Amino acid sequence: MNTADAAIETIHREMTAFARRARASAGRLHPELSLVSYTLLGHLEDVGGCRATDLAAHYALDKSTVSRQVSALERAGLVERRTDPQDQRVQVLHLTPAGMEILAQVTASRRVAFRERLAGWPEEDLRQFAGYLLRYNAAGGTRRVTAAAGD
Repeated sequence: MNTADAAIETIHREMTAFARRARASAGRLHPELSLVSYTLLGHLEDVGGCRATDLAAHYALDKSTVSRQVSALERAGLVERRTDPQDQRVQVLHLTPAGMEILAQVTASRRVAFRERLAGWPEEDLRQFAGYLLRYNAAGGTRRVTAAAGD
């Protein structure tokens, strides 16, 4: 195995471990909000609302996966559907006040957790790491994946 292949294997292994830790920590930060739910709520806040199909496309998820998540968020009172003023046939998802509140709580908890985890890192390392993550995610493909049933 050459150096690049070894580096790719290390990246894959460490990103898998990171994803598992992120999923496990989500329940500790707020027992009612899974990592997937938190991510969807965050995206809705960032874009000011969008269609469920836009969420599926953005995260390269199967529409049925997003539909299940959105239904659960609606039942919990965290998101609501509103008719798009430009196209009455389209339903746009928006955060409810309860959704905004719970998202703010979880975001604050996550921020503290990340600051604690990265406390010893020099500022230049933090900037580089952030840049690498942005670069990696910007190069993401459009391949759709189906999340596990528990997502």
